[in-house]
Amino acid sequence: MTISVEGLHVGFRTDRPGVLDRVYDLLPPRWKPSDGVEVRRLYSVRVGGEGKHRGHRLYHVLYMNASRIEHSMDLEYILDRLEADVQLYVAERARRRIFVHSGVVGWQGKAILLPGRTLTGKTTLVTELLRLGATYYSDEYAALDPKRRVHPYARPLSVRRGATDPRPARQTAEEFGAEVGHKPLPVGLVAFTQYKPGVRWRPRGLTAGKGIISLLENAVPARSRPKACLATLRQVVSAARVLKGARGEAREMAKALLARVD
Repeated sequence: MTISVEGLHVGFRTDRPGVLDRVYDLLPPRWKPSDGVEVRRLYSVRVGGEGKHRGHRLYHVLYMNASRIEHSMDLEYILDRLEADVQLYVAERARRRIFVHSGVVGWQGKAILLPGRTLTGKTTLVTELLRLGATYYSDEYAALDPKRRVHPYARPLSVRRGATDPRPARQTAEEFGAEVGHKPLPVGLVAFTQYKPGVRWRPRGLTAGKGIISLLENAVPARSRPKACLATLRQVVSAARVLKGARGEAREMAKALLARVD
């Protein structure tokens, strides 16, 4: 199958039709079918399992175009790697938007951005904001346009279940009693924060220059499209409050963030 997303065309194929059906759940938000279109990126999943000889097992293998990018006896791991690679490709090559590693929620007509890479606690904070009534936009990427707006990128949230289980659980915004945003919102607040036990959030405001640099550190296409990144991020910080500081428990932090927007 072939899809179109963010101006890109991506193809998928596999030697087991049932596996291809599962790929639908891994696709980026707002994708559309685009059968018959030439693609620059083609993912192939070759399913392994029992070999021809007794006791001989074959690897599951993931290819991108002609390059093998992963092999494993665990098909779930292969599908996780497929999803991660597709998401990163879209985030880096999207034509009209700049993708920044960030959690995003909507509140009172404005967007709150929580920039940070994996394992910085942004999903935990997003879930607490949703419980307090915020609207869900993303727990992974802020899709920014040149008009200082962030667009929905509402994949199911990846909620980690503990150190002993590295594979996160997928939960929808509705499971937290929240709605999903459908319209772009102007960015009202950008909060750079990381969890530290027992810390009370006492943020400091960042200058426009430092705010741009901090966002640039989390921008996916920072190296491939530096001029477009700088132009878009400059627009964002020109109209939004930008704060930075360590935080304690997510519940109290979430309340403080909403109060800042109010």
